[in-house]
Amino acid sequence: MHADATPQEITTLVGREVYSNNGVFVGEVEDVRLDLDAQAVTGLALSQLSEELFASRIEPGKGVMIPYRWVRAVGDVILINDTIERLKDETAEEQQV
Repeated sequence: MHADATPQEITTLVGREVYSNNGVFVGEVEDVRLDLDAQAVTGLALSQLSEELFASRIEPGKGVMIPYRWVRAVGDVILINDTIERLKDETAEEQQV
């Protein structure tokens, strides 16, 4: 999942910006969820959320948890599947109905 195979400290994820594969800003990592038995990260808690994606779904000041399996790459920023962008598409469809 990482850009290189070098192990990284979990704390280096905190504060990184998260974008979809298509370059859409999603939010910023505030915390991580761990599976201590498996010694693995299982989720990312995001804050500073994109208003474009979450305005009609999440109260201001709240965050979201995304599954770590969505992460495609970790570097200066974190790239995730474009699954998150479907929220924007669903919201647009609801408003058109």
